[in-house]
Amino acid sequence: MLESLARVLQLGDTGTAYLLSLGSDRPRRARRRPRKEAVPSGNVKLLDSLTLPAFLEGRYFDVLAANPLATVLSPHLVTGRNRLRDVFLDPAEQSLYPAGEDATAGLVAGFRQSVGTDTDDPRLIELVGELSLASDRFRQLWARHDVHAREGTSVTLDHPQVGELTLNREKRAVSGPAGLLLVVYHADRNTQNDEKLRLLSSCQTVPHTPAPTDRATATPD
Repeated sequence: MLESLARVLQLGDTGTAYLLSLGSDRPRRARRRPRKEAVPSGNVKLLDSLTLPAFLEGRYFDVLAANPLATVLSPHLVTGRNRLRDVFLDPAEQSLYPAGEDATAGLVAGFRQSVGTDTDDPRLIELVGELSLASDRFRQLWARHDVHAREGTSVTLDHPQVGELTLNREKRAVSGPAGLLLVVYHADRNTQNDEKLRLLSSCQTVPHTPAPTDRATATPD
């Protein structure tokens, strides 16, 4: 029945899988404590070796580690920040995205896919509750139940130093806790965007200090 409904709604593979998971029988579990996301030290070393803006994104869209180039791209791409909070609640971060409605819709749909049907997750309840109270836009998008895979796409930023900047944003799963992704930004070669990204790279002044926080703990491989 759910598969038929998915066909009527013309859902893609991701949406269909999410719909089927809603109908699965799951035993009730005792309320759990929030789980910390530990970042393997090998991933931090990989991050430091990259010559492109990159960060590690957790299941709840926390920035678990970031290299200095990511921080040059946005000062909010630092360890301990949360992408949902910044994009929905911080005016400075919002100003980076000229296509704000598309950016926020994709962000929430990817978040719903990331957390799945684990509705008793304390961190999920805390984060969704906070954002729903503080942001009308988030509350409307969360109520739509859109689900998209967390995957690469093209993003356009209105950067305060170089103006309009269009980059490819790639997301790749890496070893570590479930849902951990490596996010890398790169420009098409020999374009104005490539030149602008190189200019920003030359402005790099922030040292990388991947210190553990209450949301992320570096661990040996």
